[in-house]
Amino acid sequence: MSRPRNERVSRTRFRELVATAMDEIPDEIRTRVENVAIVVEDEPDDETLIDLGLDPEEETLFGYYHGTPLEDRGSGYSALPDRIVLYYLPLTDEFGDEYHLTREIRRTLVHEIGHYFGFSDRQLERWGY
Repeated sequence: MSRPRNERVSRTRFRELVATAMDEIPDEIRTRVENVAIVVEDEPDDETLIDLGLDPEEETLFGYYHGTPLEDRGSGYSALPDRIVLYYLPLTDEFGDEYHLTREIRRTLVHEIGHYFGFSDRQLERWGY
């Protein structure tokens, strides 16, 4: 369904698309993602962008994994839940129709789950994520 470019998908609908994208992750992967909160925020703060070597005036993120990858955890690892953040404003600014927005939400979610499993940006990009 098309919509005018200036009409943004609602936050409620965006959260529904995120939930659907998570449900579509294959069971053998999704069931191994433990103690991770999937959250939606408006946009990354400048500090996060700068920490990642990005220019807040010109660059942004669609998603971000906050946590300790599985491969870096010891046997007695205990912590608050990791977080995968999907950024509503950058995604809805860049993808003007629900079809493409849905595809990018899924792609971004898979990319961030990849970080949870310890894969680097380079590896994930090589695989199309």
